[in-house]
Amino acid sequence: MTVLDKARALIARPSVTPQDAGCLDLVASWLAPLGFEFERIDAGGVSNLWARRGTTGRLICFAGHTDVVPTGPLDQWTSPPFEPAIRDGYLYGRGAADMKSSIAACVVAMENLVNRRVAGADSHSLALLLTSDEEGDAIDGTVRVVEALKARGETIDFCIVGEPTCVKQLGDTMKNGRRGSLSAKLTVRGVQGHVAYPEQVRNPVHLAAPALAELAATTWDAGNEYFPPTSFQISNAHAGTGAGNVVPGTFVIDFNFRFSTASTVDGLQSRVHRLLDRHGLEYEIAWTLGAKPFLTPRGELCVALTAAVAAANGVAAQLSTTGGTSDGRFIADICPQLVEFGPINASIHKLDECIAVADLEPLAKIYELTFRRLLSSHASPDDKRTN
Repeated sequence: MTVLDKARALIARPSVTPQDAGCLDLVASWLAPLGFEFERIDAGGVSNLWARRGTTGRLICFAGHTDVVPTGPLDQWTSPPFEPAIRDGYLYGRGAADMKSSIAACVVAMENLVNRRVAGADSHSLALLLTSDEEGDAIDGTVRVVEALKARGETIDFCIVGEPTCVKQLGDTMKNGRRGSLSAKLTVRGVQGHVAYPEQVRNPVHLAAPALAELAATTWDAGNEYFPPTSFQISNAHAGTGAGNVVPGTFVIDFNFRFSTASTVDGLQSRVHRLLDRHGLEYEIAWTLGAKPFLTPRGELCVALTAAVAAANGVAAQLSTTGGTSDGRFIADICPQLVEFGPINASIHKLDECIAVADLEPLAKIYELTFRRLLSSHASPDDKRTN
């Protein structure tokens, strides 16, 4: 089967998060003839697959998700979202770009590595980590697999996460890190009362305003070579009873840090508390760590993937850490070199999601060439097959 065949077969399965709709079984059926062994690490109604070939040498992993976001209004799709269709050179369907085509391309790359007996393929190990819980809460997905691997002392040497990363053409962008996300709900307390008697009230909005202005104006860090400076943003603010003549008793503010590896969770929290204390506020604050930042500096994986993109598509790939979060934040705990790379992301989560058919085979080629380079650079002296 070609990449197109496999992508269409996966898209045809309505795997709206956290449902897998049989995608993992289908992928396993493709990998079984290659000698992969399978472990299901399902949890909380989520389907997770750890597939591994080999137990020696370096472990090279591809990670991804079979779940997709909801379709939105079906009558606004040009063709049904789970009936893959080709129009004007594009493959349409929910998950076409995010990220069933990446999974299909990786499987074809693995088939080529094994069937062509590429150097290092037998002396080192290959793996796929797939989940049906990336687009949803991400509580029982990749993180559960990572916990299981960590508990038995297994680590991954190199990992490509097949998220759609490219902007204008296949190969232009790879992501070697992501910012962390730290959210907070701040409740500032005052004294409620009638607006006509200001001497009897303490308005928490007025009290909090200078502190909020200082939080917004603070430089939290300068970023670094890979990350922009940490940002602070207020997303919601609420006070009042709905009446125009009542001073509120509390003021609730939601805010978020998108932070780089130049800052730490403890450091950001401590600075916020010191600032609020200095302003003399009576407050409570509840913190939620949505994601830790991770970073793979330029090294063997970045070099291999950059070279593969240039060879397969003639494009100079750029490193980036922009965007939200991905499951890479979990895998980074057991993998020192992790990069996200996949197709153009312009249509993801939209109506009529699609991928250029012409990008499917080159995507598989990029994965294959990257794996080849990583395998051959660590091939044992008696394993020199290269055809």
